[in-house]
Amino acid sequence: MIVGTLTVKLSLGDLFSLKEKRQIVKSVIDKVKNKFNVSIAEVDQQDVKRWAVIGIACVSNNTQFVDRQLDLILDFLESDGRFTVEEVHKEIL
Repeated sequence: MIVGTLTVKLSLGDLFSLKEKRQIVKSVIDKVKNKFNVSIAEVDQQDVKRWAVIGIACVSNNTQFVDRQLDLILDFLESDGRFTVEEVHKEIL
């Protein structure tokens, strides 16, 4: 069993409220979950308006598939114009 994890720190810019942040983060989580069939959640800085940290996990029996899937998810996140990707930590176990 191969497990890949991706931790992504997002800069959300100048938001006016946590409600706006949560709408963006929930939308991103739902889109990634539906498109890539992975486990995903906001894992840190939930009460900070400008930042979000999202954790993603993918499980397979093929290392190349996990690596490619995580790269596709990262490309998908970087193409979203509502935030910028600031930090990425990728690990394959």
